[in-house]
Formats: sequence, structure tokens, C-alpha cells
Amino acid sequence: MKKGLLFFLFFNLNFPELSAQETVTSRFPDGSVIAPWFSDFTKVRPEDLGKNYVVTDYGVKNDSNRIQTKAIQKIIDNAAKKGGGVIIIPSGTFLSGALFFKPNTHLHVKAGGKLKGSDNIADYPIMPSRMEGQNLDYFPALVNAYGVDGFTISGNGTIDGNGLKYWEAFWQRRKENPQCTNLEVSRPRLIFIQNSNNVQVQDVKLNNSGFWTSHYYKCNKLKIIDLHIVSPHAPVKAPSTDAIDLDACSDVLVKGCYMSVNDDAIALKGGKGPFADTDPNNGENTNILIEDCEFGFCHAALTCGSEAIHNKNIVMRNCHVNEAMRVLWLKMRPDTPQKYEYISVENIKGQAHSLIYVKPWTQFFDLKGRAEVPLSYCNAISMKNIKMDCDIFFDIAITEYDKLSDFSFENLKIKAKNGKYDKSIVNGISFKNVLVNGTEIE
Repeated sequence: MKKGLLFFLFFNLNFPELSAQETVTSRFPDGSVIAPWFSDFTKVRPEDLGKNYVVTDYGVKNDSNRIQTKAIQKIIDNAAKKGGGVIIIPSGTFLSGALFFKPNTHLHVKAGGKLKGSDNIADYPIMPSRMEGQNLDYFPALVNAYGVDGFTISGNGTIDGNGLKYWEAFWQRRKENPQCTNLEVSRPRLIFIQNSNNVQVQDVKLNNSGFWTSHYYKCNKLKIIDLHIVSPHAPVKAPSTDAIDLDACSDVLVKGCYMSVNDDAIALKGGKGPFADTDPNNGENTNILIEDCEFGFCHAALTCGSEAIHNKNIVMRNCHVNEAMRVLWLKMRPDTPQKYEYISVENIKGQAHSLIYVKPWTQFFDLKGRAEVPLSYCNAISMKNIKMDCDIFFDIAITEYDKLSDFSFENLKIKAKNGKYDKSIVNGISFKNVLVNGTEIE
């Protein structure tokens, strides 16, 4: 039985007081139609993608201690020269540094197979890249695809970042200098896909990334289906290991994924700084559908920011949240002009510290000579059909530079240690059938 149907049945059988509402909308929050593309969950099959290149057939050994980057990259390059194909990681463990997939090549990790990242940063040579809302020279990921339309990652195996040494180095540096930036400690991501359209990543386990787990920059028509993404928050915290970072992307489906990481689960990015909206390297995230997902420990299930200039038509629905610090986090960065609009969070159950969190995010604040602080806007934010236990219901505190308008809360059943709310913070706020600690609020 599909996860979405299971959730539908669970939700309506257990929360009949909420079931009268439409459980699946066919439109984005601005009223535009959700295209049929978003309803196609067909899995890619490696046998349909060209010749299969099992790496052990080409001299690569099952060896968790021996770096085999050059040998694996040679297979990718040869496959590309011959018209493309699928690089197969079979059962076993294969240690590698940065790999670069070429047009018409794909990656398939079989069940029992593990592509394991080197914990030596020298195996990730610095090159032009994108990190934290800026284009810069930086370390590539373990798996990279630049301009590879139709790229796929599939299989029931594991891509493991082997991140412990990177995490320990980060916390040691933070101990030496509490103000150090995330980029000061050399760390690789697990997956980085840039300027690629019609991409599908499915089924694989993404574990223990050194930095962001999966980062998609300027990708259109991207499907992320049934992934299992984890990094620890104890005993050693895995810093900045966001599960999914969408950076200036459009038409994205995230479906059926499990995410438990020591940072944001899904973060919408796109640029930072006082002039970020004029930089052509930056961009907006539009038409993002997140559904049937489960969130374990994370700083937030869905985050806008901290490097974002415009997020529009974002829907998160039919999800279970457990151990999250926040369900929805709108990071208001005072050195960056931001606009978050037409965001809907619906049909959610579980537990979190805060249901909605909107506050200034001032870490590494820098106006870079701009005389005035740019204004930021949040408009048309909707939360409906939610049953949640949380510490704080309405965790919102803003500055004069943050403009909030048209927030709606409908069919909420909330248990909260702090159920207070302040309607004056938002210009136009509505509550309909909202119960907080058993009391209906208006």
C-alpha cells in the first residue's frame, strides 16, 4: 500500500474532526494548477538507461580501506564516451573521493552496496562550486553532476559520507573560535547536482555526510523519492548536514522520504547578502511539493533560509514530524532582501518544539556597505489540518524590517506548554477551528 494512502487512512480514522477538509489539494497556494508531472512516481530502472557497468568488472575492488577514485572515474568517463550507461555499485564497500558524472551516465547502488566517501579532504580537489548562497571555489561532493540532464541515482544501497573526522574537526575549530564560519572547516557534501534538469534520485540511503547531505542548485524538474537520509545528533553532532538543500530550483517533488539530521531537513536557499536579489547566480525556489515524508530529529522540517531571496508556491503535506525543533521555520535574515510567499503546511501530525518559528537570523550579519537594512516579506502563509504536541505554538518575534501578512491557521488541534499568540505581529491573520490546549482561539 502506498505511503500516501496509509497516511490518508491514519489521518482520517484517528482525527475525524479534521477529515472534513480537503486532504489533497490540486493547486499550489497561489491558485496555479499542480501539474500531472507531480503525480508520476514511476521509478527509474537501471536496465532502461543503457549499458550497465558493474565496477567490479572493471578492476574496482570491494575494499573499505583503499581509495579507488581514479578507477571509478575512469569507468564513468569511458561510459560517457560510449554513449552513456549506468555505473553499478554492487554488494560490498567501495571507498572513493569526488566523482563526476557525465551526460548520459547514471549511478545505481545495489542493496548491500556502499559507496563510501574518503575522510581525507585532499580527495576532494577544490573547484568552482556553490555553497551557502554564493558561487565560490570549494570542495566538491562525493557524487557530483554538473549539467547532466536526465541524471538519476537509484538502488537500495548506501552512499556514506564517512563524516566523523570532519565533524570532530568542525567542533574543535568552533571550540577554538566560537565565531568561526561553516566554511572555515574543510568538509565535502555527499551529493551536489547543478544546472541539471529532469533529475531523479530514489531509494538510496544517504548517511553521515561531512557537510550538506544533498544539494541541488539551479535544477528544474527534480524528483526525490523514498530516500532515507540520516546523520547523528549524538554522541558527536554532525554539523550542517541538511538532508535536502534546494538552491534556486523549480518544479521539485520530494516524496516518501525519511530525514533525521543535525540541521534542517529541507532547506530552501537561493542567495544571501544585501544585493543578493541582483546577482544572476542567485534565484528563487518555485513550485515545490513535499509529501508523505517522515521527519526525525532536525532543526526544522521545512526551512526558508538562511540564504534565500524568494520562495514561492511551497506545499508540505501528509507528513509526520517527530523530534523536530520546528515544523516551519522562516529565517528572517536582516542583511538580505527576502520574500517568502504562498507557503502551505497541511495534514501534519506529530511532535515538535515549535509549530511555526519566525525570527531574525543574525549569524554572520554583514550589510557590506549597504546604507539601509533591506526589508523582508512573508505573505500568504497557511497551516491547516494539523494535530501536534509542541512546547511553543506561536514562536514569532520580528523586527521593523520584517513584514508579515496574510497568515491563516485552520483546523489545528495543538497541545502546547506555551499556547500564547500575538495577532498584532501579522497584518491580516485568521484562525478557524483552532484548538490550543482544548480552547478555541479567534
